[in-house]
Amino acid sequence: MILSTTTAKAQFWIREGLNRPDHDSYLYYFGISLAYNSSYLHTSKNPRFLENDSIQVANPGAKGGIALGLLATLQMTHRWHLRANPQLVIGGSKYFTYTLKNPAFGEQITETRSMPSTIVSLPIHFKFNSDRINNFRTYMLGGIKYDIDLASNSAARNAENLVKLKKYDFGLEAGIGFNFYLRFVTVSPEIKFSYGLTNVHSRDPGLKYSSVFDKLQSRMIFITLNLED
Repeated sequence: MILSTTTAKAQFWIREGLNRPDHDSYLYYFGISLAYNSSYLHTSKNPRFLENDSIQVANPGAKGGIALGLLATLQMTHRWHLRANPQLVIGGSKYFTYTLKNPAFGEQITETRSMPSTIVSLPIHFKFNSDRINNFRTYMLGGIKYDIDLASNSAARNAENLVKLKKYDFGLEAGIGFNFYLRFVTVSPEIKFSYGLTNVHSRDPGLKYSSVFDKLQSRMIFITLNLED
């Protein structure tokens, strides 16, 4: 009897220390996300790059931006959740640093060409959850994304000094996160890697800054803070 009473009290105290203990019984829940992202372009040089008489070196660079998004999660099983995270990625412009072989009068030997970026990203993820330990749980996620670059310059006509990028992209995403259950909200820091599969380069052999590349594929890293109900 003493042992039973002690066990019951311990379970009561543990449950009393839990924040939002019924959260895992929700069929669906919503939230918002705020992220810092760093993005760059993975390059594949054109086979005739070494024959180029204008460009000697072309290297991609990374810049940071922010992403604002919404969250909608559907609980399929205790372990598996399906999550949609539409977001607006602002900033994080891509750029290339070029070293010219024979710069014209007034040109620098090293030139930088930036490509502004504002992306509407539509990812869908599967989440795999660990057991909840008091007010903490970890999870892994993976899924696909479809991006629309609102700042795409692929239709630009006067593009002599530009590298043209296509408007649409498709890719894979994977990451890991941690749920911290507070009294009224779940706070979830998360890190996520985005791997573009599409060649977003709108290649123009007539443009010296564009002709050196064959394929350009997007790469992003997101460090996110999610707030869920």
